[in-house]
Amino acid sequence: MATVLTGCNDWLREDAPGSTKLEDFFTDGTTALQSVNACYTPLMWELQGTYFSEWFVGDIASDDAVKGGEHILDMAAAYDIENFKTVASNELLLQFYRAQYQGIARCNFSLANVPDMPVDTIMTAPLKDRYVGEAKFLRAYYYFRLVRMFGGVPKVDFVVDSSDKWKQPRATAEDIYTFILSDLEDAEQKLQLKSEMAPEDLGRATKGAAQAMLMKVNLYMKNYDKARQWGEKVIASSEYDLNPEYYTNFLIEGENGIESVFEVQYVDDPTSDYGEGNGFSRGTFTTILTRSRSTTLTGGKAGWGFNKPSQDLYDEYEEGDPRRDLTIINPSDAQIENREQEIPLGCRYLNRKYANLDASGSYLALSHQSRGEQNRREIRYSDVLLMYAEACLESGVDLDKGKEALNRVRSRVGLGEVELTEENLRHERRVELAMEGHRWFDLCRWGIAGEVMNAYRVKYGADNANGNIEGSHMEPFVVGKHELMPIPAEEVRLSELSQNEGYY
Repeated sequence: MATVLTGCNDWLREDAPGSTKLEDFFTDGTTALQSVNACYTPLMWELQGTYFSEWFVGDIASDDAVKGGEHILDMAAAYDIENFKTVASNELLLQFYRAQYQGIARCNFSLANVPDMPVDTIMTAPLKDRYVGEAKFLRAYYYFRLVRMFGGVPKVDFVVDSSDKWKQPRATAEDIYTFILSDLEDAEQKLQLKSEMAPEDLGRATKGAAQAMLMKVNLYMKNYDKARQWGEKVIASSEYDLNPEYYTNFLIEGENGIESVFEVQYVDDPTSDYGEGNGFSRGTFTTILTRSRSTTLTGGKAGWGFNKPSQDLYDEYEEGDPRRDLTIINPSDAQIENREQEIPLGCRYLNRKYANLDASGSYLALSHQSRGEQNRREIRYSDVLLMYAEACLESGVDLDKGKEALNRVRSRVGLGEVELTEENLRHERRVELAMEGHRWFDLCRWGIAGEVMNAYRVKYGADNANGNIEGSHMEPFVVGKHELMPIPAEEVRLSELSQNEGYY
């Protein structure tokens, strides 16, 4: 008689020893916290194939700054952005674009798992709500950074866990802005006030940060009365105020202070990660990128001299406005070691805000030459007040309150009262927020980028008499094209995306 052996060979399909299933990871509040913490990390990234800080567009593309660096083509990708010669293969834009989508993917992963986790002694129901709110705030923030630079982009609000999901078409800019508002409105309901956060949680997204972003996004969408209403909520919360001393906002000891609505957190990091790329930078490269190339100024450790304030910005300040010298360093001839490198196109000025100086104006030593610990201020209360003033002006509602908000910003630095007009408001935004990455995006949303940049090109062209030839390499600004950057060519190829008008 034959003996029949049976078996299903289940052992062939068993998980390898030490493997962790997804459902085994999301079990308590500690893992939920880790997942949400990971959503913040791409905000810090500034280096992959090249450096890609947002100020390479926000400042350098505008009339506020020139690229700087060792020579004209140092950071050629930034040179092209500065001079309206950008092409779709620009590596800076590719790395920026991809970093935002990595942030979005992390948020989608958290939002797919954290809401269904059980409440326990570590993660209470309010804390779980806060985690969800943080992930939604951050997803909205990443999409906002994309849409105002590229226009409509693919909308991905799910985990891409198979090959048939990753290729998505471009949504319209209006659809993306609507999606951003939806995330922010939900986040605003779930997040805590800044005053309710534990000291170790300062720097995380708050209810006030969501309200400020709701105001900003509605301004971009020209929903001025909605923007005004969100601004009223931030102001009425009494969670924020102006620092009595303007420059305190940019000191290490001023981080996450009374004027801080949202800022990207960095820490001192003595280790090197050159060549490692995204995910390894805890300190900011902006410090070394923007410091003077002169060792005379920096105390022996020269920087790379990028993002140099323009003559046009320097001249924008009113007489007696202390913010000029708290924003812009004007080195003496004795402090300049190499004129060819340190005065490109006739521009000698240096960015003071993000070079990590102390209150006396001395450069602080770095524990590693590649980076610093200074946080990046994304939303300050002065920005909130000026957005509120703009919303009041554009909606025609509460004009007296809007004027009061505008003049609060001015009175903080000892300047007299002005009327609430478009000209005064735009001037105040420029000088208050100079070198913080806002100017280019303001010009575009106001619809005046072409007018302003073509006038700048003429004023600072090679044939002008004042020696500043900041605009001498610029191509004419093309209205209807240059307000947006091109969708990176590699993303167009991989996902078969349509390209922005005028780019190929």
